[in-house]
Amino acid sequence: MTVQRHVYLKFKDEFSSPAAIAEVVERTAVLAEVPQVRALHVGQPCDAASAKAWDLVLMLEFDGADDVDPYREHPVHMAYYHDYLKPRLEVIKAWNFAF
Repeated sequence: MTVQRHVYLKFKDEFSSPAAIAEVVERTAVLAEVPQVRALHVGQPCDAASAKAWDLVLMLEFDGADDVDPYREHPVHMAYYHDYLKPRLEVIKAWNFAF
């Protein structure tokens, strides 16, 4: 069973410019260094309704559900989220799906 974690991000106004979002996209690549992550994709809205609700979506792929918590607790993820991403966020929503 493969698990995908979908993480939807809406940034505070001061971090929602195209340049600021491009920086987040670039910095997000660090998550691929976490051993449990099999694939990482960063998507941007492609229509007005999506853009109104979200600025980015992260899709992370894992071998199974047991890999999600170790990923969330990994020092690379913790530093990325707490030190870099969280101060920029207005809203974050995450869900896991099995395939």
